[in-house]
Amino acid sequence: MRRLWLLFAQTVTVCLGILFIVATLRPEWVGMASRPVVAPPPSAANGNGNGAAAPLLSFASAVASATPSVVNIYTSKQVDVPLLQFPNDPELNRLFGELPGFSRRKQSTSLGSGVIARADGHILTNYHVIEAADAIEVALSDGRQARAKLVGGDPESDLAVLKIDLPDLQAITYAKNEALRVGDVVLAIGNPFGVGQTTTMGIVSALGRNRLGINIYENFIQTDAAINPGNSGGALIDGRGRMVGINTAIYSETGGSLGIGFAIPAPVALMIMEQIIEHGEVTRGWLGLEPQDITPDLARAFRMERRDGVIVASVLRNGPAWTGGIRVGDIILSLDEEPVRDSIGFLNQIAPLQPGSKATLGVLRDGKARELSVKVGKRPAQMPN
Repeated sequence: MRRLWLLFAQTVTVCLGILFIVATLRPEWVGMASRPVVAPPPSAANGNGNGAAAPLLSFASAVASATPSVVNIYTSKQVDVPLLQFPNDPELNRLFGELPGFSRRKQSTSLGSGVIARADGHILTNYHVIEAADAIEVALSDGRQARAKLVGGDPESDLAVLKIDLPDLQAITYAKNEALRVGDVVLAIGNPFGVGQTTTMGIVSALGRNRLGINIYENFIQTDAAINPGNSGGALIDGRGRMVGINTAIYSETGGSLGIGFAIPAPVALMIMEQIIEHGEVTRGWLGLEPQDITPDLARAFRMERRDGVIVASVLRNGPAWTGGIRVGDIILSLDEEPVRDSIGFLNQIAPLQPGSKATLGVLRDGKARELSVKVGKRPAQMPN
């Protein structure tokens, strides 16, 4: 039996050796001829038969859709320039600039960007782009130019609305129903450094950025799409060419882009624009109090387990909050049954309230919870809080 097994094993080994030699030298004998792999012709890549390979990824159609709606803005104004200059002492420059005979008038020009928000000629831009301007000129991507009229501005959100009278204007489209997400691709269109209309690409780096000290009301989109001086007021669009924000500011130590740019969300900008067009100003709710964040020390002092809410640091006498019974030292935990997280969030909760309406504040005073009804006032212009 063992001899038969050895004979079988030797026979198999010899057959495998012969098969290997034949497959190597004469593959056609055993049907193992290698078949070359033929790449599909370029026309098969895009199915149009013209022999041109389709690009792997392009936002050309999105840019082409949005570009006609983004404009360049040029402003000019007269400024007083001191005849004596002190490079290391700006206070002396300011002092001599205010003295009669020690300064001369000079025309200063600046540039920015804007977005055609309505086909009737209304343009959205940043307030700081047109602030104190004597003349505002708008240049379209098709080469047309027009003098713009200031409809109104809102310094607290750094937005302004202009109006031009030109036919056949293309209003930008908006992303209405889709929520923007961190990681979404976005493109910034504007006129950086006055070189002409430029598009840069990045992603949404963060949402809801505040406490930056840029505006009083802050709820920024942060992006790493390159935003430089001159981009302010331009459009931040998604991959389909729909506007998601108004480019507003950059974080920079050199004046150039460091990959940290901020844009005002489109829904906020559109809401403010509608108010400016309809009323000439933005109406915000106001309670006449100064909120302060609850620090760990304050939380321990008030024996609070959580740090949510704000403490009332001051109250304007005879203001809405004072009349409603709010006092210094009260801790506000909720507004109309919505929890209050911090002072910035609290201001943003107050702003949409209609002046004259009633608001219910959940307050903690002397360790006891209570509810107080406050009649909302109208926020005066340029109030610090």
